[in-house]
Amino acid sequence: MEKASSPPTRLARAISDQLLEVVAAAFKSPPLQSPTGEATGDGGSSGGGSTHSRKSSRRLMPAESPPGRSVARGSDGRGKNNNTHIRKSRSAQLKLDLDELSSGAALSRASSASLGLSFSFTGFTMPPEEVADPEPFSDDDIPEDIESGQPEKPKFRTELTLPIYLKFTDVTYKVIVKGITSSKEKDILNGITGSVNPGEVLALMGPSGSGKTTLLNLLSGRIMQSTVGGSITYNDQPYCKSLKSRIGFVTQDDVLFPHLTVRETLTYAARLRLPKVMTRQQKEKRAMDVIYELGLERCQDTMIGGSFVRGVSGGERKRVSIGNEIIINPSLLFLDEPTSGLDSTTALRIIQMLQDIAEAGKTVVTTIHQPSSRLFHRFDKLILLGKGSLLYFGKASEAMAYFSSIGCAPLVAMNPAEVLLDLANGNINDVSVPSELEDKVQIGNADAAGMASGKPSPAVVHEYLVEAYETRVAEDEKKKLAVPIPLDEELKLKVVSRKRQWGTSWWQQYCILFCRGIKERKHDYFSWLRITQVLSTAVVLGLLWWQSDGSTPGGLEDQTGLLFFIAVFWGFFPVFTAIFTFPQERAMLSKERAANMYRLSAYFLARTTSDLPLDLVLPVLFLLVVYFMAALRPDTACFFLSLLTVFLCIVAAQGLGLAIGAMLMDLKQATTLASVTVMTFMLAGGYFVEKVPVFVSWIRYMSFNYHTYKLLLKVQYQHFQQSINGIVLDSGVKEVGALIAMVFGYRFLAYISLRRMKMAGA
Repeated sequence: MEKASSPPTRLARAISDQLLEVVAAAFKSPPLQSPTGEATGDGGSSGGGSTHSRKSSRRLMPAESPPGRSVARGSDGRGKNNNTHIRKSRSAQLKLDLDELSSGAALSRASSASLGLSFSFTGFTMPPEEVADPEPFSDDDIPEDIESGQPEKPKFRTELTLPIYLKFTDVTYKVIVKGITSSKEKDILNGITGSVNPGEVLALMGPSGSGKTTLLNLLSGRIMQSTVGGSITYNDQPYCKSLKSRIGFVTQDDVLFPHLTVRETLTYAARLRLPKVMTRQQKEKRAMDVIYELGLERCQDTMIGGSFVRGVSGGERKRVSIGNEIIINPSLLFLDEPTSGLDSTTALRIIQMLQDIAEAGKTVVTTIHQPSSRLFHRFDKLILLGKGSLLYFGKASEAMAYFSSIGCAPLVAMNPAEVLLDLANGNINDVSVPSELEDKVQIGNADAAGMASGKPSPAVVHEYLVEAYETRVAEDEKKKLAVPIPLDEELKLKVVSRKRQWGTSWWQQYCILFCRGIKERKHDYFSWLRITQVLSTAVVLGLLWWQSDGSTPGGLEDQTGLLFFIAVFWGFFPVFTAIFTFPQERAMLSKERAANMYRLSAYFLARTTSDLPLDLVLPVLFLLVVYFMAALRPDTACFFLSLLTVFLCIVAAQGLGLAIGAMLMDLKQATTLASVTVMTFMLAGGYFVEKVPVFVSWIRYMSFNYHTYKLLLKVQYQHFQQSINGIVLDSGVKEVGALIAMVFGYRFLAYISLRRMKMAGA
């Protein structure tokens, strides 16, 4: 705002008259409701004429002159209370402006406060329109500014939660690396010790490959192998499967269904995970509570989105993933790099949210790769890992002091997280070299750059840091962890006393998953691309076989070719659609099964049956076009029998695709195997070769193309033909039985493959 050093007397008089009118109107008007104290009288203009929300007004307060500050300046420091009534602060502000009207600064300030106008020498200009945030905030466009003086914190549930004290001592983990001739063990974690209490946030930090995610999986019980060593206790009790219902785990990748909305995603999670004693209405209310707790109310009806579907932002997607876990009110919450791929402000909002969750009495453990300085100072405890070894455990605020005490102080002002990551990598270019390390620099140093600069190699630095921690800190920490937690024995036993329970019955799980499957996949099944593909193929077939005559030998031969193509098309199409089912949903299945959301049998049956209504629509459209354009047998019963035959073929072929996908769980391998299998079934389908050699004749009986083709011939021509192209048209019972056996046989094979699939924590 420009300042007028000596405003004209006439202009000052006009302004003073206007101010007196505004003061009189202010004392007659009712108290203002806006928390910022903006003038909203009858004749007053609100800066730029725009209406702001309550949250936006809060964000603008620090940028404007607070009422308390103006009162203090006008009353020589006597008015120090910033919480005065809106009416009093406004009248004091206007009184101050009238008292100092002779000065150009006061004139400009008073005119702006009362009229919403900005005065200068030459006249006045309209003030710039207020905006909620002049700088880009984040990708999810939240109106509250986390960097303002008073950010709004979400109110997380404070209902009774079993406090769990997590302690781990000398945790080791090895994997067996299989070679061509022999196998050897590789150390992933070496003697990790630490603890975290309810109300605290523990950060696991270290460079890539240091073992952060492995340690997180061990602490959450998602890795249970014989190669795990050490002690991990929950309220001084070992891990048991009943703890799954008290643990929330947020994976690094946001594993969500892209075509479900935010509200649908959390509602289905609530209905599956919350206990049976809660009604459906209570579970849905809990989902809505989480939406408001996480600030997702603005996007609750927006689809999650994915690679090819536009949806919510990255920050909102991460909050939905967190909401999926906190919806059960867990005692322990584990998160794997929750800030990856987010901008710094959104990442700060996520970490502050974790603080709020911890303050509600929960224990929070998170891995983080490279936090900013603001993020780093929000953690309560820190574990620094390097090459699977423990370099530091303690309060995050004391980490820099510890490394300075062992001679590794930063030489320049740096983000503490960057200093720690450099040390974990063995890089001490910007860090002072301890005297002990200087003595170890020798000619035989493996690092050539280290020899040239006279600095120790990363391996030597790593060895020094591990040794320093073990000699100075490790033993004291182990002694502290050896002391039993001061909890009642009843609370300790609650960790292991509860039996494994499902949130809902098997039938309810099936119904919920069935409805979720239809909602998720209806977009793919009824996409314009798929509908166009089916209808265009049907129209082309109808034109090529337009009004064919099956009563003549030539017309009969043409129609048999059409029927075989129908059998091949509806055998080929579903196989390659079903192949992608389980490989694409493997991450979701693994995550939800690890959380005990449902039984595998309920998921499998719901997943396979929810496709059936969708699979029936396109074949009906296809046959309605082809059947009558090609002038096949004009009989209603024949049409529906043909439709039933095609439907059996689709379900059998779909079962084959499910089995191949579940057995291999690799799209490239599954596609290759399916191509060979479908081509073999097509060649053995009875159209190309009439007399198949005996030693390969068994293949045709495994081919759904053969049985479908034979049934279609029977429906169309049994009334006047006994055999066509060497195929005897009998009753068709064998063919129907064979297709039904394939429907259930292939699916059973797929289920067994899923049951044997290794999933974390399952």
